[in-house]
Parts: sequence; C-alpha cells; structure tokens
Amino acid sequence: MEQLLKVGHIDLCLETFGAPDAPPILLIHGASAAMDFWETEFCERLAAGPRYVVRYDHRDTGRSVHYPAGQPGYTGPDLVHDPLGILDALGIEKAHVVGLSMGGGIAQRLAADHADRLRTVTLIATSPLGDDLPAPADRIRAAFAADAPPTDWSDPAAALDALVAEERLYGGTHPYDEPARRVLLQHMLDRTHDVEAAMTNHWILEDDSAPLRPQLPGITVPTLVLHGTEDPLLPPAHGEALAREIPGARLVLLESAGHELPRPVWDVAVPAILEHTRN
Repeated sequence: MEQLLKVGHIDLCLETFGAPDAPPILLIHGASAAMDFWETEFCERLAAGPRYVVRYDHRDTGRSVHYPAGQPGYTGPDLVHDPLGILDALGIEKAHVVGLSMGGGIAQRLAADHADRLRTVTLIATSPLGDDLPAPADRIRAAFAADAPPTDWSDPAAALDALVAEERLYGGTHPYDEPARRVLLQHMLDRTHDVEAAMTNHWILEDDSAPLRPQLPGITVPTLVLHGTEDPLLPPAHGEALAREIPGARLVLLESAGHELPRPVWDVAVPAILEHTRN
C-alpha cells in the first residue's frame, strides 16, 4: 500500500514490500521517474529474497510533494538527502541502496558522503561522468539536437505517446512490450500531481556539490555495478569506469539492455542484487 511519509518538512510517497525485519533495500530511480518505474513484480522478486524493499516517488513525481513547473523549491542536494530522511522516518539505521540513472548518481553521493547509512550500494545504468568517457549514441545526440515542438504535458494522450517514444529511444534490443508499458506509464501519469513539473523540474536543479568522481577511490561501501551492453545514453564504458574506480566493485553487464532495467534481464539482475545484499 502506498503511504505519504513526513520526511522533514515535506511529504514523500512510498511503498514497501516484504517483512520490515528483513534486510532493507531502498530503490532510487532516475530523473522525472516516479516509483512506478521500479515495477511491482521486480520489487516482489527482491522481497522474496527475503528483503524489505522500499520504493518512493521523488519530489515532483507521483504523489510526492510538488512545485510549479520551472520553479522547483529544492536543489540537487535535497534529492540526495531525501533517501536519508526516508530511512530516518522508517527507523532504518543502514540500508542496501540501489540506484538507477540519476538515482545511481544519488547512490554514489550517499556512498561517498554517508557510508555509515549504507550496507551496500548497487549502481545501475549510471556514470562517474567525465570527458574521457564515450558520448551518447548518434540517435540520442540527434534527438537532443532536434528542433521538435515541446510536448504538451497537459494532454494525456500526447504525454503517454511521448513517454513511450522516450522509452524506445533509450532502450536496447530486447523486445519492447508496448501494450504493457502503456499500462504502466498511464498509471504513473494518473497518479502524478503535475506531469509538466515532473518532466521539467529535475532537469533545471541547482547543484553546487563538489565533483564526485575524485571521491570514488575512497568509497568503502561494497559496490555492485549493473550496466546494459547497449546503453545508448551512457555506453558500457561508463559502468566499467565505475567498477574500475570504486575499490572492490563488481561489474555485471546486462546483455542487450539499454538505459533501462527491462524485464528480460531480471533473471540476471535480481539474483545479482540478492547475492550482493545477502549480509
């Protein structure tokens, strides 16, 4: 069951799976992503570990606190502190943290600056960032450069079509189950307070944090890196760099996956995460 949790002075929406006395896993998704993107069956598979799985809506996504589009009342570092506030509110001293894309960046920052709150960290489809790493694929750069009209996020049909197109753009070569994805995406849209804010505000956040990459060699939290072999936004070299620069990190490549965690790779990803979080 979803619940609104008071985290500091804001409300964040979350859902839990499994027994509270099982080892806790906190899932952190990417920019503009509500917790729906951690699919229910994926969470249930982890919970069967057994694990106590927590997924949540970032600010401006889903049913969490929201702000006017173009006027986020928070900064990038606030999104880093929200997971710590969730752990505090749930009475969890230390958790296994799994982050994907922007969520992986948040997880890196937590591992570097708040290692005392983490049991392990799993980084999915994310990057240490740096000019030495490969640029996005041609199709991604072409999409960024295209002078296309902006999506009317107030139009439900246009919003749904735009999200489907975006998933296809960032996907690998696993078959895309469009009917199933439309159901999931529609549910996410239906439970989002302000779709335009959700799709806008994370991309304009201020963040004056120090560069993270120089801190990676000092990370002591046990680290697992999962990365798609066909990630068009962050090619596999980004995941390889994380695994190389974080001491003791383990890299698992997800065959044919793009910038995503598609259902066909769960049989690899779920056992890898459960093994990594066994203690």
